[in-house]
Amino acid sequence: MKNPFKRLNKFELALWLCSLFAVAASFVLGPEKDILSLISSLVGVTALIFVAKGMVFGQALCVVFALLYGIVAFRFRYYGEVITYVGMSAPAAVAAVIAWIKNPYGEGDEVKVAALTRKKIWGVAILTLAVTVLFYFVLGAIDTANLIFSPLSVTTSILAASLVFLRSPYYALAYAANDVVLIVLWVLASMADVSYLPMILCFVAFLANDLYGFISWRRMKRRQSGN
Repeated sequence: MKNPFKRLNKFELALWLCSLFAVAASFVLGPEKDILSLISSLVGVTALIFVAKGMVFGQALCVVFALLYGIVAFRFRYYGEVITYVGMSAPAAVAAVIAWIKNPYGEGDEVKVAALTRKKIWGVAILTLAVTVLFYFVLGAIDTANLIFSPLSVTTSILAASLVFLRSPYYALAYAANDVVLIVLWVLASMADVSYLPMILCFVAFLANDLYGFISWRRMKRRQSGN
């Protein structure tokens, strides 16, 4: 396997290093240390820079992040996050790995960008609405923390995971919306336990990476279509 870091250009390398630094700094400066939160954050920001490149390696790291993040969320009773990431995001990332491997662009390790058809859009919309309604009642029944924001995280996560599987550039905008929701969730968590501060900076870094991911995938689409 070729070194995936050699595929990063100067800007992407700088974005990745700044993301790592932000997460690590929050861990060092925080009064309490939660190693698992730090590790999951570092894995997450690393995954996103490669997903932005359309590389399967990034999706494989997303599986690892989803599992680690699920454990962190469980410890703070964010059961919606646990169910979403362990029960949905991790399997969705596995499915995306398979779909991306089956749809390469040329002979390289870049995935082929796909267009969203009207049928796909309706399918994603119906799935997102149905699962969101279901999760709202499930999360209420198990007394999850911050019930107002948790279903929003479910909605944006389902939408993003679906668009990743469909190889659409708009996955990045859906994940950016999810990042905003998660920033709010972990700000609330950190008000009770400052050891969760790295998760806030983690998702701030995620937001920057996802916004870049949208730009990168739009460029990929134009290049692949010859425009």
